Amino acid sequence: MFTMKNVRGHIQVYDYNGNFLFSADSEREVREELKTYEESAA
Repeated sequence: MFTMKNVRGHIQVYDYNGNFLFSADSEREVREELKTYEESAA
């Protein structure tokens, strides 16, 4: 589970513990990064 926050036009992504993972310019970029993140965690 991830949380997204829009901060000054960028989207910051946090894990379920509230730890910062990465930032992105768009929700599409978030989805792409999450896919990569999930694949590397598996």
